[in-house]
Amino acid sequence: DFSLLIVQHFGREILLDNGEIDRQKLGQIIFSSPEKRKLLNSITHPEIHKEMFKQILLYFLKGYRYVILDVPLLFETRRLTRFLTHTVVVYCDPATQLSRLMQRDGLSPEEAEQRIGAQMPLKEKRGLASHVIENSGSREDTHRQVLRLHTKLEDSMEFLVVRAVAVAAVAGLGGLFLCTVRLLVS
Repeated sequence: DFSLLIVQHFGREILLDNGEIDRQKLGQIIFSSPEKRKLLNSITHPEIHKEMFKQILLYFLKGYRYVILDVPLLFETRRLTRFLTHTVVVYCDPATQLSRLMQRDGLSPEEAEQRIGAQMPLKEKRGLASHVIENSGSREDTHRQVLRLHTKLEDSMEFLVVRAVAVAAVAGLGGLFLCTVRLLVS
């Protein structure tokens, strides 16, 4: 459990009375120190990535055409982008981003700006994404854009190529395993 590692590195003062990690307190620490943020990421990312890949495999085996991952630091870490066929950035103007973050997390303007400043600017992420959802307008506008993207992905046949490659790889590994077993047995 990486919660224990987090407490070992960041101290018991990040715990709530019930023993859970106080995410707000931990957030204050990591967003004021790039070194602490890097340390936390090195603790959490390997476990998070492992769980994500397990979930992706599960949905793949169930026959889903695509899986949506919510990855806050996708473009900053760049580790996962090579595994993704499509990337989506939900974009809003900087003033809206600041206002929403303050409202959602109860942050002061300075704290919110510090958190936004710790990430790649949305404008830059927008240029790296294969799809952009413009989220500065109404919920209805955003919803329409999401539905359009969903339809595009559902209608795409790209998933067939991914499945064919995966099946070929599994079949190849299975054949290699059987040949090895036969050689060892004979």
